[in-house]
Amino acid sequence: MSGSPILITGGAQRLGRHCAERLRDDDHPVIISYRRERPELDALRERGIVTLPADFSTEAGILDFIARLKAETGSLRAIVHNASDWAPDVTGPQAGSNFERLFRIHMLAPYLINLQCRELLDACGEPQRDIVHLTDYVVRKGSRKHAAYAATKAGLDNLTLSFAAMYAPDIQVNAIAPAMIMLNEGDDEAYAEKARAKSAMRMIPGPGVIYQSLRYLLDNRYVTGVTLPVDGGRHLV
Repeated sequence: MSGSPILITGGAQRLGRHCAERLRDDDHPVIISYRRERPELDALRERGIVTLPADFSTEAGILDFIARLKAETGSLRAIVHNASDWAPDVTGPQAGSNFERLFRIHMLAPYLINLQCRELLDACGEPQRDIVHLTDYVVRKGSRKHAAYAATKAGLDNLTLSFAAMYAPDIQVNAIAPAMIMLNEGDDEAYAEKARAKSAMRMIPGPGVIYQSLRYLLDNRYVTGVTLPVDGGRHLV
């Protein structure tokens, strides 16, 4: 491996893991953050992917991660903010703390990492440097059961615009907004068919479409401040 690594937060599973593995297939050095130890991490480590534990649910945890990241590498080619928690709304005394936790994961962590790790992007010797935010289709329509999730992802979408303006022309900042991309373990065919019916494309495409979208942004020097929807045409249904 040569060159500056690409950081993917929340890279131990699902979309983050797929993108990390595909980047390694393309000979990019990769660093991921992960929330808890899991067997899949061993396979990533065997491929040379650096794994750093991180707790983005507290400001102290975010700052600790940034410090350890800087101790690990002196430069970054790109930062991909994928860490997320699809947590439903709660009622009662825990509602506020639930919202605050999602705010820290989806907004404060990207905000602080973008600010404090700009020096790592500036130290990259390549002509293109990128920040990519993974938001969500629900930013456009809200959610009856995940209002806090949708609101904090919408905040992340707005941070895309601010950082794109702030860091231009040196660093490009964009977002990818997926809808249903892949099923969870335990989802049955009835659920899958219901999910397919929500988009004009009537399919659950798998994580490859997210890597294709990420690759487009990493390879295009003339795109910044945009959110790329990857939702199969849900707005047409």
